[in-house]
Amino acid sequence: NAGTEADVYICIYGERGDTGSRQLLRSQKAKKFVKGEMDTFAIEAVHLGRLGKIVIGHNGLGSGNGWFLDKVVIKDPVTNLEYTFLCHRWLDQGQDDGSIARELTVTNASTFPGRQELELKRGEAWAAEKWKFQKGNTLQFYNKLTRGFICLRPDSRVDALGDKKNKYGKVFFRVDA
Repeated sequence: NAGTEADVYICIYGERGDTGSRQLLRSQKAKKFVKGEMDTFAIEAVHLGRLGKIVIGHNGLGSGNGWFLDKVVIKDPVTNLEYTFLCHRWLDQGQDDGSIARELTVTNASTFPGRQELELKRGEAWAAEKWKFQKGNTLQFYNKLTRGFICLRPDSRVDALGDKKNKYGKVFFRVDA
């Protein structure tokens, strides 16, 4: 249920102005905004110069109107530059923060491509795994080379030799050396 049947609108902002709110009507595909699919739209507008942000959202109408938006990539036909706007969030009144519109800033071109996307994924991974690092937990990493555990104890001590017979610890990670 990550796609939407709602009407989607976008406003593109550049150094010379903005497009105003535009409905994304004609995709190159028959059915638009389907989960896991990429849609392509052509928007006619005056040249905006370097792009800085977009506002994208939907009207909240229709069945299954909630939408998970990964990213928007805009290709400027004048300069042939691509601008990436990462979202990786829900536009849904019943999910996330309940917002059906998002303001997204352009990915910094000075960072290597995909860095912000990697950071978002790292954040998601941490959110799923942080329970392991709660106070009082002992973490054990299995070292394939030594065939022993490296223990991280709740009091911040590290037992680098580990105990192969420690039946009280839990192995959360396996580290291949």
